[in-house]
Amino acid sequence: MSTRQFVTRDGTRLAVETAEPVGSAAETTVVLVHGWTQDRRTWDRVVGLLPPDVRRVRYDLRGHGESAPAEPGTATIDHLADDLAEVIDAEAPSGRLVLAGHSMGGMTIMALADRHPELVRNRVNGVAFVSTACSGMDRMTLGLPGFLGNLAHRVERVLADLLTRYRGDRLPIGRIPANLAIRWLVFGRGPRNADVASVVDQFLRAHPASVGAFQNAISLHDRTAALATLRHTPSVVLAGTADRLCSPRHAQAIAAELEAGHLVLYPDAGHMLPQERAHDVAEHIAALCRFPLVTK
Repeated sequence: MSTRQFVTRDGTRLAVETAEPVGSAAETTVVLVHGWTQDRRTWDRVVGLLPPDVRRVRYDLRGHGESAPAEPGTATIDHLADDLAEVIDAEAPSGRLVLAGHSMGGMTIMALADRHPELVRNRVNGVAFVSTACSGMDRMTLGLPGFLGNLAHRVERVLADLLTRYRGDRLPIGRIPANLAIRWLVFGRGPRNADVASVVDQFLRAHPASVGAFQNAISLHDRTAALATLRHTPSVVLAGTADRLCSPRHAQAIAAELEAGHLVLYPDAGHMLPQERAHDVAEHIAALCRFPLVTK
C-alpha cells in the first residue's frame, strides 16, 4: 500500500493509504473508515483478506493517527462526511464503491448519504456498518445498570468537556491504565494481546481536543432518516453482543431501515470486530464486492 498526504478543501492534512490490484484495473474500490480514537490500523487484520482484484483505500480521520488535528469547529461528523467525499473523488473518481465503516466511521457513511446523496446513489454498491449506531448515543452507560450506568454517563460528559479544552498533543494517560481500560471497554471475551496493544497505540496517538469534540458530535448523532438513501443498497450490519459502546439494539435500529441489508450478531464479541472477527468482517465486505451493479 502507498501512503500520501491529502489536503482537504479546508486545509486539513489527511494520511491516505491506497493499494491497487495487481495486474488489472479495479472495477470496485473498497473504502475503509475507522472509528473514534482510532486510525487506519483498525483495519490491519481485514485489509489483507479482501479480494485481490479490488482497490483498497483507508485513511486517518482528521484528529486521528497521522492526520492533522481537527481545527476548532471542524470536529464534526458532517466534516468527516465531506472529507470522505473528497477522498473518494481523489482516490476513486470512477467505478463502483463498497464502503465499510467501524463505529464513528459508520456514522460518517450515514452522514455521507445525508450530505452527498447523489454520490451514494450513483456510486455506492455496498455498505458494511460495523459496530456503529444511527442514533441513541446521547446517553452512554457503557452497558452498566442503574446507578453505575448513570455515573458512567456523567463521567463521559465531564471527560468530553475536559478534553475539548486540553491543549496537549497526546492524551494524558499512561499505557498501563489505557491498556486495562481499553481491554474492558471495547473488547469482548479473550482478546489477543497484540490487538489490545494496537488499539491502545491508536488511542494514545489521537489528538485530545479533537477526541473530546468528536465525543460531543457522537452524542448528537442522528442519521436514521439518511439511511433511506441506502435502503435498497446491498448492506450488512455487524455487531458484538458484548459491545459496551454500540449495542445490538443500535445495530437492529440500522438494519430496520435497510431493506437490502441483513444483521449479524457475534456472541461474546465486543466493539472491535475488525480485530475480534476479522475474517468474518472481511468475508462480508468481499460478498458486497461480488454483488452485481445496483440500479437505483
